[in-house]
Amino acid sequence: MVLKQEEFWERDNFLVVTDGTKPAIKWTINELRKRGKALTVLDYSDKPFEGSIQDISSVPDSLRNVVIGITKKEPARIIENLAERGISDFWVHWKTDTCDVNHLEYKPGLNIITGRCPMMYLGSGASMHGFHRLVSKVFGKY
Repeated sequence: MVLKQEEFWERDNFLVVTDGTKPAIKWTINELRKRGKALTVLDYSDKPFEGSIQDISSVPDSLRNVVIGITKKEPARIIENLAERGISDFWVHWKTDTCDVNHLEYKPGLNIITGRCPMMYLGSGASMHGFHRLVSKVFGKY
């Protein structure tokens, strides 16, 4: 049985929202690029990724899957703004979900995954991400 977390990463296009405060988000961007996924990065950091966008109004209409890993802004506001544009599938990086994000999980039409690190699903082999995956499975947090 494929978990909703695993299915999320099988999709073809992604928006990754970062502010540079979560290293796993940089690794997520690199892994999605390596896998050939269509990727747009919305970067609120002081040193944005090359080719990234810096404003939510610049998000292409074709994007449907959003990964959010920010701590300097309220991620729930990002979700609300993107939901107004018809986007419904969100992954909020482990320990960046807030009470406001948790309340949005109950809003009809939104699919929000919280409490999980993307690299636990994207990482491969005998890396720290593989170890993280193993520990998470053992403790039922996968």
